[in-house]
Amino acid sequence: MAKVITQEKDSRASAKADRSRTSKANRVYDDIKEAILSGVLEPGAAIDKIALCERLGVSRFPVTTAINRLAYERLVLIEPQHGSFIAKISADDVRDLMIIRRALEVEIASEAAHRLPPESMAALERNLRYQHAAEQAKDIAGFYALDVEFHQIIISGIALAHANEILEGLRAHLERVRRLLLTPPGRLPNTLKEHRAVAEAIKSGDSQAARVTMRAHLEQTSAMLATVSKQRPDLFQD
Repeated sequence: MAKVITQEKDSRASAKADRSRTSKANRVYDDIKEAILSGVLEPGAAIDKIALCERLGVSRFPVTTAINRLAYERLVLIEPQHGSFIAKISADDVRDLMIIRRALEVEIASEAAHRLPPESMAALERNLRYQHAAEQAKDIAGFYALDVEFHQIIISGIALAHANEILEGLRAHLERVRRLLLTPPGRLPNTLKEHRAVAEAIKSGDSQAARVTMRAHLEQTSAMLATVSKQRPDLFQD
């Protein structure tokens, strides 16, 4: 009996240790991914595993696990015998994804002008007030989160579940570049102005105006990609 109890204790201890390792690996993954998406770790930069271990207070195992996971997501490039690097952004891939996003969101805005409920319109207006505060504070990370929420309020308000699923998949691939495109001087206030125009068009019930303003907004994002890729070619793949 004592042997069985000991085995059970050992099993519970092992399971607890496994959960602890998994939790630690997840925290390290989240930390490194956020650094990549926010631009703290720039595309093309070498990853210093020792420095990461020291900064995060962990062993090499969770750092290596996180890097392998990020490599699977194509945010990290592992080159045997050379090291690991932050993957550069593929401008061609981004342009393709932006075309798909624009096609969907333009039609969604048009549909929202017909049937976005009052509570969703109120949420949009509240979101715009928060965007203004983030823009005034030059809080790019906060503004980006509100930007994502702005678009989600529109699509959730008219309950297009399948379109939302597609756009969420696109957002996962576009997040890094979308954050980057908010960094040039003047882009935050201009984005806020574009969002306000979209919201006003939807509120007016004018589907054509909603379509036009959303297209103009997303075309500005594409134009910013062209500008930033020329200004910082080191961040993009050849």
